[in-house]
Amino acid sequence: MSEQDGMDDWAAAMAEQAESEADQAEGVQAAELDELTDDAPISQEEKKKLDTILDIPVTISMEVGRSQISIRNLLQLNQGSVVELDRVAGEPLDVLVNGTLIAHGEVVVVNEKFGIRLTDVISQIERIKKLR
Repeated sequence: MSEQDGMDDWAAAMAEQAESEADQAEGVQAAELDELTDDAPISQEEKKKLDTILDIPVTISMEVGRSQISIRNLLQLNQGSVVELDRVAGEPLDVLVNGTLIAHGEVVVVNEKFGIRLTDVISQIERIKKLR
């Protein structure tokens, strides 16, 4: 088999795949969606609907890192034990709301209390993609 024959087989396979994809795409129509804009006015009815969900409590958590250990090792943990995490020191923390990643941040101390300064907020589009 010559190199030319190999290329012809490859070209034939690519053409066959393109034809197959074209057949599958036949009858498929692209959906027309409205663009999301921040400047769209909100009606009173929409504002009431939005107000209903604004007071729903959610759980926000900050994840420093994760580790998998056996139950045997878990039962051996005691005061002073160290558990190695999957992140390096200085790496941003994950900020999760109801288990969904929404941002990355860094630890800060404000008035002797720990807090998180958000350094990167995940876009709404990316969060919606992760829900699928």
